[in-house]
Amino acid sequence: MQAQELLVALADGGMVSGAQLAERAGVTRAAIWKQIEALRARGVPVESRGTAGYCLPWPVQLLDLPALKATVPAAVHKRLGTLELHWEVDSTSSEIQRRQGDLPDLSMVLAETQSAGRGRRGRRWLSPPGLNVYLSCLKRFDAGFAALSGLSLAVGVIVMRTLASLGIDGAGLKWPNDVLSDNGKLAGILVELGGEYQGPCAAIIGVGLNVRLTEALHEQAGQPVNDLTTLAGAAPDRNRVAAALITALAEGLDQFEREGFAAFVDEYARHDLLRDKALRVQGAIGALEGIGAGVDERGALLLQAGDGLHRIDSADVTVRRA
Repeated sequence: MQAQELLVALADGGMVSGAQLAERAGVTRAAIWKQIEALRARGVPVESRGTAGYCLPWPVQLLDLPALKATVPAAVHKRLGTLELHWEVDSTSSEIQRRQGDLPDLSMVLAETQSAGRGRRGRRWLSPPGLNVYLSCLKRFDAGFAALSGLSLAVGVIVMRTLASLGIDGAGLKWPNDVLSDNGKLAGILVELGGEYQGPCAAIIGVGLNVRLTEALHEQAGQPVNDLTTLAGAAPDRNRVAAALITALAEGLDQFEREGFAAFVDEYARHDLLRDKALRVQGAIGALEGIGAGVDERGALLLQAGDGLHRIDSADVTVRRA
């Protein structure tokens, strides 16, 4: 019995004995224990109740490709390229990178778990199976890199639209690409560009959205984190969350291609967590302190400092509340 099959067997939250699992799979109980440990190592909170067996603290809903396709509106589904769901990849963005030349526009790749999920600035993105949503999208553009200014901020707005469609509030945006709640990070966005400077080019857009986190994952994250279950007061349907994100990305990226970041500026401002806050910006430019003044039409962070207004358009900086 592989880890995927074991998670399916435990998904309803009921107790299952090791003997039952071993008999069902035609393997030894030692082999079942080994797969239990593999799931635990990935962050799945499998509990052991002695001779009674194993269970999860709550039911887990696995993603289902037919359910996703049925939930995404037909008009949006026609616009999509490939829509794939994997049990495990190193990272959904890396999977797209390897096959970029063969994948059509607006291809989307999801995975239940990632062995090497990537966040901003090379950070690892924790990716336990059965708990969250890990998705990457390939979007092709005829224009060059300059026309894509503000894309990561627009994706942040797209994630906020996703939450609104699910009836979930309590989150906002931190420049350049974090979705935060009062209690911590809710989603991460990673945009990687490739192609010709003058065009055409392509963006691989990765989104990791926390649906449900365990106490252990909170400890491992290395920063305050939060999840949709906490904001909503109950665990949302993961397939519905994934379908809402797919829909919002397809519609929002088409809008960005037509209108650029200008179409998202006002919406971004409504969710901007840094506006009117005392900030400290650290990077190659040195250290700057001032008051957040929003973002401009290109997506640059505006900082009102003692010596005037600064425009910060490099994502390779650290922005902290002062």
